[in-house]
Amino acid sequence: MGHTSDKSVVMATLHTAGLVPVLRADSIDQALALASAIADGGVKVLEVTMTVPGALHVIRRLTHDRPDILIGAGTVLDPETARICILEGANFIVSPALNLKTIEMCHRYSIAVLPGALTPTEILTAWDAGADAVKVFPASAMGGARYLASLKGPLPHIKMIPTGGVSLATAADFLNAGAFALGVGSDLVDTKAMAVGKPEVITDTARRYLAILHDFRMKHSDHVSRIS
Repeated sequence: MGHTSDKSVVMATLHTAGLVPVLRADSIDQALALASAIADGGVKVLEVTMTVPGALHVIRRLTHDRPDILIGAGTVLDPETARICILEGANFIVSPALNLKTIEMCHRYSIAVLPGALTPTEILTAWDAGADAVKVFPASAMGGARYLASLKGPLPHIKMIPTGGVSLATAADFLNAGAFALGVGSDLVDTKAMAVGKPEVITDTARRYLAILHDFRMKHSDHVSRIS
C-alpha cells in the first residue's frame, strides 16, 4: 500500500480494513512484535498509543519497516503531541477525548483526525470542527452497540468508530449498529499471548475479526442488491 497522508485514501483504507487495533505494549520490541502478529492476520492498520514506552520510536520504525501497514498515533491529547507524531510519519491521529486545537493542527498538515467523544453534543461538536471520523469512547460504558445505534439514528452522516468493549462477541453487533470501523484493544492486541511467545494467537484473532467483517459485508451486499 505504501504510506500516504492523503486523507481520502487513509479514510478509505480505515473503512476497508474495518479494524483499528489499539496497540498498548510494555516495550518497543513487544510493540513491533505485536504489529507483525496483527499484520500477519491480514489487518494492515495500527494505532500506536502514546502510552507505549518509546511510542515515537515505534511509529518511526513501523513507518519505515512496514510500509504495508497504515500507522496512526493514539492517545494524542494535545496539538503539540499531534504535530510530533505527524512529523514521525503517523498517517492518522486518534484521541480518547475532544481537543479542538488538535483538530486544527491535523488540518494544518492535512492529516486524518479521529477525536474521541461520547455524548451526542460532543460527537456533533467534533464532526462540525472537522473530524474525519469520531471515536465513540468508551462505547461499552454507555451500552455498547445499542448506544451506537441510538446515536446513528439522528446522526446518520457522522462516521463513528466505537472503541471500548469491542470483542469477537460484540463486533457484528457494532457493525450492524452502523460503525464505520471498529476500535479494538486487548481482545486482539493480546500482550499476554506475546509475553508467553504465542504471536499466532493474535494472528488467529485478527483473522477471526476479518471473517466477521467479511460475513457482515456479504450479507449487506446481498441486501443492497435485493433492494436496488
